[in-house]
Amino acid sequence: MDSFNTSAAARIRFVLVGTQHPGNIGAAARALKTMGLAQLVLVQPEKYPHDEAFRRAAGADDLLADAIVTDDVAAAVADCQLVLGCTARSRRVQLEEHSPRQAAARLAQVAGEGPVALLFGRERTGLTNEELQLCHAAVHIDANPDYSSLNLAAAVQVLAYETRLALKTAQPTGHDDAGEPRVAPATHAQLEGMFLQLAETLDQIDFHKGRAPESAMRKLRRLFLRTEMDEKEVRLLRGILADTQRMARLAHDGGADKIVGP
Repeated sequence: MDSFNTSAAARIRFVLVGTQHPGNIGAAARALKTMGLAQLVLVQPEKYPHDEAFRRAAGADDLLADAIVTDDVAAAVADCQLVLGCTARSRRVQLEEHSPRQAAARLAQVAGEGPVALLFGRERTGLTNEELQLCHAAVHIDANPDYSSLNLAAAVQVLAYETRLALKTAQPTGHDDAGEPRVAPATHAQLEGMFLQLAETLDQIDFHKGRAPESAMRKLRRLFLRTEMDEKEVRLLRGILADTQRMARLAHDGGADKIVGP
């Protein structure tokens, strides 16, 4: 039997966003521990700490004790090189969609190099469109269309099980196709910094021509997230954007002649 990759497992973060029932937090911790996973992050839980969470953990108290609690999704995944979001329904945010098995394989592979995260939303409403926009891809658990309501902890258990299987077979990806050492994938924070600069640049060059910028930025986010940019590529693009911003400032200040010459 293939060995369980404990080092990669330690880099896989299960993030529960806005959990409403503390019992689900405890049950999720139990689901993770049974699969050899330990990183639990809670973003704005409605009731935590809570006795019901520890009762439902059934021996996974150590995961609850070590759980990180934060008020911000972006902060919870800032250092992650891959962020996937579980969603039960089609959203306006059009993301590449993975099955649990596909998602687990991708998480296990990237976790060989750095931190990754899997986001789960609120029991009643799931993840918001804004939260899904922070993700590289979506994960959908195929269920009975006539009764597709899946408990949060049950969803965590499905993904945790698939992740455990994937961690037994995932191969490290430390080199590219040419055999050269692979540059580390860009972190979530690095990508968000690039997206902010891109949005500012498009405004400065009047790209939107009075149209609302949200639609264009959603499409550009999806385009760049699909490419799985590394740190060097982000730095290169941000350098291009910085020069574009400089040219835009010169033109705005009446220095167009300095740009095009005599």
